Amino acid sequence: MQNSTIELDTNETRNTPAALPKLERQRLHDTVVEHLRNLIVEAVLAPGTKLNERELCETLGISRTPLREALKVLAAEGLIEISPNRGASVSKMSENEIWETFELMSGLEAMSGELACERITPVEVAEIKALHYAMLACKAQNDLPGYYSRNQAIHNKINEAARNSVLHQTYLGLNRRLQALRFKSNFRPEKWDSAAHDHDEMVKALEARDGKRLAAVLRQHLLDKRDAVLNVPVAPVAATAGGTPAGKTNNQ
Repeated sequence: MQNSTIELDTNETRNTPAALPKLERQRLHDTVVEHLRNLIVEAVLAPGTKLNERELCETLGISRTPLREALKVLAAEGLIEISPNRGASVSKMSENEIWETFELMSGLEAMSGELACERITPVEVAEIKALHYAMLACKAQNDLPGYYSRNQAIHNKINEAARNSVLHQTYLGLNRRLQALRFKSNFRPEKWDSAAHDHDEMVKALEARDGKRLAAVLRQHLLDKRDAVLNVPVAPVAATAGGTPAGKTNNQ
């Protein structure tokens, strides 16, 4: 029995080093993916930009193998396009794609909010509130990247609190395509102020466990971002059936 135990330990020791290089490569791969994703989100690499592999390798201090692996991941996420003849370039969505994708995301976020209010824990609410205050501190310092990273963490945590794995995976896949546009939607000060106000309302709805209210705030929040990206003018006051603007009479 003793010899058998020694043999098992020896085999385990022999197998351990073989796994280490793979883990190291995986960490490098993840780092390159995350770095390039951030460059795209923050518009350092703008939509339509052609990616020069040699320049990227020199800038990042890596070989072409991890770079090409990272580009494949980003292509699968819809952030870049790879053409056999033209190489890789940052994806550029059409106006119609932007409109429809934000429209769908607004529904996913609304569902996440409604379910989260049913299933979220007090600890998770406290974590979201802490992120919210950290996000506002970044805004006060005009730190848009810092603001945005905490902003996305809040949305992700609300989605996770919904406790629906299919919804979560769908949300993550779609949101990757919109991250750069969601970041861009805060470029105008008044839009940034409005988005921050929406987050105040999100926190209040979460604390009250008011799913309908949170769903409505999240849905409009995403539609407002869509309109900010597409520079859609504010809609006029809705008209009544008789053609008179709602809330007004013919004498006003």
